[in-house]
Amino acid sequence: MRTRILDLPVQTAIHEHPEHQLVIGLSGCADFEVQGQGGAVNRLHACVVPGGEAHAFSGRGHNHMLIMDLPVGVADHGLEYSMARLFERPRFLQLDHQLQGLLDFAQHALADPSPDQDGLTWHLSGVLLAALQRRVSDTLVEAPRRSALNSAELQRLDAYVAANLDHPISVAALAAQVCVSSSHFHALFRESTGVTPHQYVLALRLREASRLLQETELPVAEVASRCGFSSQSALTHAVRRQWGQTPRALRLGRA
Repeated sequence: MRTRILDLPVQTAIHEHPEHQLVIGLSGCADFEVQGQGGAVNRLHACVVPGGEAHAFSGRGHNHMLIMDLPVGVADHGLEYSMARLFERPRFLQLDHQLQGLLDFAQHALADPSPDQDGLTWHLSGVLLAALQRRVSDTLVEAPRRSALNSAELQRLDAYVAANLDHPISVAALAAQVCVSSSHFHALFRESTGVTPHQYVLALRLREASRLLQETELPVAEVASRCGFSSQSALTHAVRRQWGQTPRALRLGRA
């Protein structure tokens, strides 16, 4: 069994390995996708990757991930409990707050490069794995695959877009606000709102542009810039498609 702390890169990577793997967030957040299941790994969520399964992963900025590699057939490698059910398929597990102290201790122990720490690290990893296994062994309760965003999350997205209208807004940035993977966010958002993330951001840009055109005397080019349109002509095109009018006509109240 090998345990280590890694900072996962922002660039998406895909690989596979023969060992089972358990990934727990110590700080920051990372996205994982295994067998079409996507989820976020953070302080209270872990990802179980069965040995031999190809998986994609990427970090969201600065992050520390506790990664445990276990040989297939861990019961034959000195562990007294069976992990067979835990690793029978990919899982995204929700951890409880009682494990936080153990995670903090694990992070402290793994940060010490002293050779004397090797034995402690091995035993600590076993204790941590046993604690996780006991919490899921009866029912293997896992974080359910989400099917909708709640109202608080939608409000958070509104606030984020409103605060960043003058910048490009990516799906990855939106997904980070609700801590789900980018790959899952698109379907989750459309199920919750009936529109795509691109359509949603465009609608908020147009709503703010309409307000500025009708309530201020800002030049149309300035309105376009403040609302995240690449140019005045891009704003004009979007306004025409939405209301069949030019920005000037909208400003005069004829839309």
